[in-house]
Parts: sequence; C-alpha cells; structure tokens
Amino acid sequence: PRRVKHRKVQRGRMSGVAKGGTAISFGDYALMTEEPAMITARQIEAARRAMTRYVKRGGKIWIRIFPDKPVTKKPAEVRMGSGKGGANVEALRQQVGKLTARKVKLEIKEIRQPELDAVLVAANIAQQLSRRIAFRKAIKQALQRTMKAGAKGVKIMVAGRLGGSEMARREWDREGRIPLGTLRADISYGQVLARTTYGAIGVKVWIYRGDIIPERTAPHDAVQPAGVV
Repeated sequence: PRRVKHRKVQRGRMSGVAKGGTAISFGDYALMTEEPAMITARQIEAARRAMTRYVKRGGKIWIRIFPDKPVTKKPAEVRMGSGKGGANVEALRQQVGKLTARKVKLEIKEIRQPELDAVLVAANIAQQLSRRIAFRKAIKQALQRTMKAGAKGVKIMVAGRLGGSEMARREWDREGRIPLGTLRADISYGQVLARTTYGAIGVKVWIYRGDIIPERTAPHDAVQPAGVV
C-alpha cells in the first residue's frame, strides 16, 4: 500500500468565509469570531474560567469546539439579556473578547425549568453550603422542588467535611428511581464544587426526567417470492 507512514496534518490556510459549522446544533447560544484565527487550549480554559466566575455558579456552561466556532451551552437562570441586565452582557462580552483578542458575539436564552437541570440544582445546593446552611436541609428542599417540577426521580450526594467535622464523609438522599442502566432514560447529571471556610464540598445530582422513545419508521413491505410456474 502507498503512504504507510504517518503524515503530519498541516495547519493550512485560513482565508475566506467559513461554510461549515455556522449553525448552533448543540446548546442555546454561541460565541463566534468575526475573523479567522487559531485558538489554543489555554485561551479556551481562560474563557471558561472568566465566564464561570462571572455568573457565580448561577448557570451551566459547556464548551465544544467546532471549526471557527467555540460553543457554550445553557446560560444562567436569571435573564441577563433584557432590562437592567443588558450592561452585564456587554461587560461579559468585552471580558471574553479581551482574553481571545477577537470580537465575539454573545446571545442569552432563559432556562424555562431550572429545577430539572442537574447542574443548576447542584449549583444551588453548593451556594447554600457556602452560606453555612445545613446540608440535610438543602438536600431535602432540592429534592422536593425537583419532584414538584415533574421529575420521576432525584438523587443528591454530597461529600467532604460536612458541618465542619474533622473527618470527611459522604451523605446522599434519593427520591423516586434513577435507572442508570437504561440507555433510553433521560438522566441529567451535574457536579459542582462548593468552596467553604473549612474545605471543599463536592455536590453531585442525578435527575431522571423520563424515557426518550425513538420514533420507529414503518417497515418496508416484504418482497413476495415469485411463484413457480
């Protein structure tokens, strides 16, 4: 065979208008550069830290890299794009633009049911733990709110120096069912770290929102065998 040796992929030229990867297929909003450039892992991590510190655990940020398009998913629960929050959006856009040295476009969408999003529920519990609220009370309240919102099952686990104890331990509570072994189950998972005065406490949340049943297509008509004459 020809070309058995591994060949290095070259950087190539970045001229012209991007034809692919210009539509958001994953997430609710995106940051898009207005000119071609190379982006490094350090710039991606710096932008993620800036956005996470800005929203202060009030939102969920996922980053996926596409051709010429860094993508983020699910903003904060509070509306930032309307009313008095417009200035905050502009400040966040300028802050991210300084890190990447490029012009960015930022759009915000509201999450309709934050009680069914595991990351936002975990962030809410972590914020309560940082304010020295009892962890059992925070877990019970989160379980009740999520089940009232229509979830079929919730599991919450916290680990660390709970209540300021000397020995770290793990506590969890569950309501409903969490079928982790079922492939079609729609389970939202979130993990957030709570920074307290006596150490870090990890919060994990599983929310079972029902089953995803794929649409079945009608089977094709079977070919009838030809009769023998």
